[in-house]
Amino acid sequence: MTQAQGTLSDLAAAAVETAGRHVVRMDARRRSGSGIVWSADGLIVTADHIIHREDGITVGLPGGDTVPAVLVGRDSSTDVAVLRVEAAGLGVPIWRDLDGARVGHVVLALGRPGRTVRAALGILSAIGGTWRTPGGASVEHYVETDARALAGFSGGPLVDTAGRVLGLYTAGLVRGVALAVPFVTLRRIVDALKAHGRIRRAYLGVATHAAPLPAALRDQLGQRTGLLVFSVEPDGPAGRAGMVLGDTIVALDGQPVRRVDELWGLLGEGRIGAAVAVRILRAGQIQDLAVVAAERRGARAE
Repeated sequence: MTQAQGTLSDLAAAAVETAGRHVVRMDARRRSGSGIVWSADGLIVTADHIIHREDGITVGLPGGDTVPAVLVGRDSSTDVAVLRVEAAGLGVPIWRDLDGARVGHVVLALGRPGRTVRAALGILSAIGGTWRTPGGASVEHYVETDARALAGFSGGPLVDTAGRVLGLYTAGLVRGVALAVPFVTLRRIVDALKAHGRIRRAYLGVATHAAPLPAALRDQLGQRTGLLVFSVEPDGPAGRAGMVLGDTIVALDGQPVRRVDELWGLLGEGRIGAAVAVRILRAGQIQDLAVVAAERRGARAE
């Protein structure tokens, strides 16, 4: 073994020891995974997709005890869930923003699928800017790793060679891709889940799918598709504003809307109760509607 290899090996082992003290085991009925201690008073952050049932959840603590957990809140669109346990003396990891992180940096994915911590070595495969998840949520940074997604690792930390946590490791956001929800996003989501138990998002009360625009309008609008409205809730926000079946949504507050996930992403918490300028195509003519967005509860709709 060369000196460089020995140094990396020692750094990795030390990082696992440092961060592993804050990794817990999650058991949620028929699913299991890992979690990260968020605060010393018993908050745990984990991957939402491993929470099969909201009751009967237990957490295996680093010291070996198994304790019941109560769900504080969850958000499937970012694959983040927050739980609370009654436990004293929990240690909190050192979190790290992505400043200075580069593609190629060595990282480790940690999990506690059993009683002990396991680790997978990899690199940062990609780091990007803000992106939208398949569920339409905004995540501040795209962080991908080639650290192999071992069974039970989702919900655990992705750490650097100093043992600092870059984000929550998950294989549940994009099929076949191991990602990390970065600290800046986790902090925002955890605060919202603590306050409301969910992420408050606005909706218009319509169902849509992407559809090609008439050729004459593509150049005028600078986009090839819009969202064809195939269902309107009669008493929903868009219905009250006059939107009808067959309209095509092309923009929201001046931002082009070409795909359903773009509309989901633009309907954030700040728009609840606010008038939203919705540009539509109706019978070949561009029209603008003022829709007062409401808060969506229950199943997703636009």
